[in-house]
Amino acid sequence: MSKPLLEVRDLDAHYGDFQALFGVSLTISAGTVVSVIGANGAGKSTLLKCIAGVMPVRRDAIMFESTPIGGAAAHVALAHGIALVPEGRRLFPSLTVEENLLVGGHLGRRGPWHLERIYQLFPMLAERAQMPSTVLSGGQQQMAAIGRALMSNPKLLLCDEISLGLAPIVIRDIYARLPEIVAEGMTLLIVEQDIAQALKIAKEVYCLQEGRVALAGEAGSLTRQKISAAYFGV
Repeated sequence: MSKPLLEVRDLDAHYGDFQALFGVSLTISAGTVVSVIGANGAGKSTLLKCIAGVMPVRRDAIMFESTPIGGAAAHVALAHGIALVPEGRRLFPSLTVEENLLVGGHLGRRGPWHLERIYQLFPMLAERAQMPSTVLSGGQQQMAAIGRALMSNPKLLLCDEISLGLAPIVIRDIYARLPEIVAEGMTLLIVEQDIAQALKIAKEVYCLQEGRVALAGEAGSLTRQKISAAYFGV
C-alpha cells in the first residue's frame, strides 16, 4: 500500500487562548479529491491554514510525503508543493490579471501549469490579462486565484470556500473545471459549505463540528441523515 500524500495527525490549533481544532486527523492519498464540510466556525479554514503553514502547530501534526512540516512557514509548505486558494480570493489589486498569475509561479517549479495552460482552462482570464484584477467579477477573481495557485505547480491544492458569494451558475462553471485539474495528477482538498457540491466532486468527506471530526467516510456511503447529524451536531 502506497504512503499517503498528506497526513494530519491529532492536530490542535489555537488563536491565542481560544482553541479552534481538537485532535483533528485525516489522510489524503495522491490524486484524490477530499472535501471538508461544516458550518461557519467549525474550523475548516483553520485546518487549511495549518496545512499551508500559516498557523503554528506541532511539527509532526502535519506530514507531507512522510516529512513533518507542521509549523513550518508558508513559503516552506509552498516549496514542498502545497498551494492555498484562500477564502476571499485575495488578489493583488495593484497588479494586472496576468501579473497576479505570474506571482504564483515565482518559485519556478516544473509541471504542466503555465500561463498558456491557465488561459486554456479559464479563457476569460486571457481576455482580461492586461486589465487590473479589480475589474474582474467575483467568479473571475476566483478563477484567477485558482490559476495563481496552479502556477506554482503544486502536488496538493487547498481550496477554501471557492463557491462563497458566487451565483449558482458561476459555481457550476468553476466546479466543472476541477476534473481537468485533477486529470493532471493534482490532489485536491476542498473546504466547502455547499454540501451538494462537496459530495459531488469528492471521493472522501470529512465533517467538522466545533473543531472536531464529527464524521468521515467515502462520499457515496454517507447518508444525508448522517451528514446532517454531524453538520449540525444533532
